Amino acid sequence: MLLGIKRIYDKAEIIDGKRILVDRLWPRGVKKSTANLDLWLRDIAPSNELRKWFNHEPEKWEEFKKRYKREIEKNPALDQLLGNVNDFDVTLIYAAKDTENNDAVVLKEVIESKLK
Repeated sequence: MLLGIKRIYDKAEIIDGKRILVDRLWPRGVKKSTANLDLWLRDIAPSNELRKWFNHEPEKWEEFKKRYKREIEKNPALDQLLGNVNDFDVTLIYAAKDTENNDAVVLKEVIESKLK
């Protein structure tokens, strides 16, 4: 089992395994027919309230991580995601420009801690 993260705007590769979009909103400028996704798990994404509050402002990153982790722990979609990760190589797909401070990074941390 391999777990990675990648922007949806980056080229899809065989090594990605199962590609799961983890954003609540569909990425701008991407056609569903060419997105190369296996699953869109929008319910695992941060709530609209949390997403709007964070607004990708770096100074809010640490607090965003705490709040999102609390949301994830209560989210039934986590079980679906963990099931996929247990059975396949998975790449979490996201659209944010910031490759270090986004919800897929937090989600990967949570999954890795659950699998230990």
